[in-house]
Amino acid sequence: MGQNLKIAGWVSLGVLAGALTTVSLQTVARGTLAPLPLEELQQLASVFGMIKSNYVEPVDDKKLITDAIAGMVSSLDPHSVYLDKKSLKEFNEGTTGKFVGVGIEITQEDGLIKVVSPIEGSPAYRAGLKPNDLITRIDDTAVKGLTLNESVKRMRGEPNTKVVLTIFRKGDNRTFPVTIVREEIRTQSVRAKLIEPGYAWVRLSQFQERTVDDFVRKIDEIYKQEPQLKGLVLDLRNDPGGYLDAAVAVSAAFLPENVTVVSANGQLAESKFTYKASPEFYQRRGGPDALKRLPAAIKKVPLVVLVNEGSASASEIVAGALQDHKRAMVLGNQTFGKGSVQTAVCLDSAFRMDNCPTAALKLTTSRYYTPSGRSIQAKGIVPDVMVDETEEGNLFASLRTREADLEKHLASGQGEEKKDEAREKAREEARKRLEEESKKPLADRRLPEYGSDKDFQLAQAINQLKGRPVMVSKTMLERADEKKEN
Repeated sequence: MGQNLKIAGWVSLGVLAGALTTVSLQTVARGTLAPLPLEELQQLASVFGMIKSNYVEPVDDKKLITDAIAGMVSSLDPHSVYLDKKSLKEFNEGTTGKFVGVGIEITQEDGLIKVVSPIEGSPAYRAGLKPNDLITRIDDTAVKGLTLNESVKRMRGEPNTKVVLTIFRKGDNRTFPVTIVREEIRTQSVRAKLIEPGYAWVRLSQFQERTVDDFVRKIDEIYKQEPQLKGLVLDLRNDPGGYLDAAVAVSAAFLPENVTVVSANGQLAESKFTYKASPEFYQRRGGPDALKRLPAAIKKVPLVVLVNEGSASASEIVAGALQDHKRAMVLGNQTFGKGSVQTAVCLDSAFRMDNCPTAALKLTTSRYYTPSGRSIQAKGIVPDVMVDETEEGNLFASLRTREADLEKHLASGQGEEKKDEAREKAREEARKRLEEESKKPLADRRLPEYGSDKDFQLAQAINQLKGRPVMVSKTMLERADEKKEN
């Protein structure tokens, strides 16, 4: 068997070496990497051969290779991922704001799936799923050991089909099943209304393909209702991000033409770029400039931006740009800190991502910087005024996951990060409060809906616009950077 294993190993090495020669030549030609290491490739081939000949049952060659690729990519940081054909379809669906599933934003924690937040109005939202719920099983399959993509695949499916999620709720210290009927999820990325005469609220829940058009339409509707608008609140709380060009367009709606919105820096020349408040940086494939339909007054209207620890990526770009250019006052909680750029590339170079027939790689290639040069990564945007979520305080914000909490997160690149021990203490106190809250009736436990008359942070934003006193947080401080262990 040893001889067979040796032969299998060398054959595998030949296959791998042949397949990777092109990659090696490409990387050397681009001047960014040394030639691929043959000794390590031989080890990889030996493992491949050993599994093929020794494993308890036959294993498909393609599965072994794709799993090896997926593992290699996922070891880099939380946002780099290998997309097989099905994952690619789901990835493209997510950016359009339309897909079939249960309607939750998720991440991984200790090998389980953690609910970041249910999408408003989705089946998961109606079923009562909450932020920080842990999904331990999807139907009869244990989540432990599944990748994030594999878990997403199992939760998605055909419309009107059922999926049973087993939930562990830390606050209640109990596990229970929830049956959810899948449906097409259409996330409404823009909502808006007049709060009172002269003052309006616009909420962006995600930056999608149609966000800019929806944003322009909502602003136009507001100005038709209130031509003499005195102040506007741009609400980016719990906005996880999305399309960069949509974020640049929303920023450009309020900023002078051609000022810098965001820059990025990475290894390759194409990973270094600067986006400005100009149509050439946000128009899609030469389409019309939607911002030309906006009222001219939008450039001068007093503006407050609301953010919290759920504001990430594209929403942090908008908040940072408007803050750096002194165009808006930023209120709320320090943001998530997802300041890295992911470039999605079809592995068949003859195709674009939106028409990729095989598989793709979503790889972190740059860090984002605000116009003044601040790195967003693992730090986030610090509000001009810290405001708690409720009048009683910032009860549960410390329980939210941030970029700096994610395993293998990318450091900011601007000095060492230091561990924030106070945050762990705050988290423990928040967990105890959550246990007490869980004993109350459900209606009394939920934070007020964004945009409602009980939305404390929105009320403080309106006070800021009116020049009235704002109830500033007495407990929140700028987060200390956390040390990145190598």
